Amino acid sequence: MIDDIQSLTSEQPNESTRNIDRLSTVEILQIINREDQAVANAVKDAIPVIATAVEKIAEQLKKGGRLFYFGAGTSGRIGVLDASECPPTYGTSPEMVQGVIAGGPKAITDSVEGAEDDMELGKSDVDRLRIGPPDAVLGIAASGRTPYVLGAMQRAGERGAVVIGLCNNRNTLMRQYAEILIEAVVGPEVIMGSTRMKAGTAQKMILNMITTVSMIKLGKVYGNLMVDLQPFNMKLVARAKRIIKLATGAPDEQVEKSFEQSGGQVKTAIVSILAGVDCRTADELLRRTGGFVREAVQLGLTESS
Repeated sequence: MIDDIQSLTSEQPNESTRNIDRLSTVEILQIINREDQAVANAVKDAIPVIATAVEKIAEQLKKGGRLFYFGAGTSGRIGVLDASECPPTYGTSPEMVQGVIAGGPKAITDSVEGAEDDMELGKSDVDRLRIGPPDAVLGIAASGRTPYVLGAMQRAGERGAVVIGLCNNRNTLMRQYAEILIEAVVGPEVIMGSTRMKAGTAQKMILNMITTVSMIKLGKVYGNLMVDLQPFNMKLVARAKRIIKLATGAPDEQVEKSFEQSGGQVKTAIVSILAGVDCRTADELLRRTGGFVREAVQLGLTESS
């Protein structure tokens, strides 16, 4: 096991930080910043594979499938974070994108001894969630060898789900279980083995890319506006109204009226204004076009001409 760890790029000593404990605060921060700049390039190199993963995930979601992130420790927490941000941002149900962490919710804030080393626990969590076609499972592990994650990936594949891996090393055990494998190799960490740093940053960037592009492909973005957000608080209500105004150029009075008549549904309000129809008709146009604003507006204009 020790030899296995020593072979991982993410576990190598970083030659540029060997004397970091002797440097000033500013010098340490400058080194961390310099090392972080390598993360974006590692993610850039992985874009062709990320694109393949996004296309597959979006395809599964369009079929009514779910996306599950499985991880342990930092990787698990990053998955939980990305999943939890989808409902307020894109109006998804909490079931569509889910983060699963080894040891359960308690492990988000506290260490759960032995959970990440339990391959059978990963398998049982997949069974508990009744994962199968047309779901997609994305296993996340900097090392590419975390037993809990590998167990989840293996069982998900056996149950017919699409299985994707995300790691920060090459030629890892994930290759045995992943249909698509994203390898974002960011090199040795500033502090040896502290993969919450560059590896964690790369994981966060990639999950942001995956869910953002998937939601665009599901019609939850119009232009560059997140038109499916749910205005649950005052800040989001203000943002929703601003999005309607930016999308339509309508005066404030019309924005307010459409927002109220749509029941706070940004898409409906936009289609109502741009297509010149009432909100009920706008809802029907969106239903017929799969929730895509641009297509709904075009259909409304065509039918009224």
